[in-house]
Amino acid sequence: MIYLVEDSEVLREQLSAMLKEFVGQEVLGFSSTEAQATAWLNSHPDQWRVAVLDLFLQQGSGLGVLSSCQARRPGQKVVVLTNYATPDIRRRALALGADAVFDKQTELTQFLNYCAEPDAAHEAAPA
Repeated sequence: MIYLVEDSEVLREQLSAMLKEFVGQEVLGFSSTEAQATAWLNSHPDQWRVAVLDLFLQQGSGLGVLSSCQARRPGQKVVVLTNYATPDIRRRALALGADAVFDKQTELTQFLNYCAEPDAAHEAAPA
């Protein structure tokens, strides 16, 4: 299941629809602040397989959420999806543990393909 950290309601709705239509995955929930996202992801470690993070949130940053996900379970993916996928942001996000970084404007197809990969989007086998 996919958890979305995005503060724009319009983008949340669009991404949710695209993920359902093109990837066959439901967005199980969302947060619009760093504190909400960090609290939810850490208190529901068995419920998400992919966390999709925007960098600029209503409060806090997607990089802060990313930092809090470093101890995630094997097989869980954290993806940064941003309008600011500069080389510096890509390096910083990958150094903090992002599995992938995509630009919202130019790499949406690659993002959807990544989420469609079996090891990224499908449920894990029970432990």
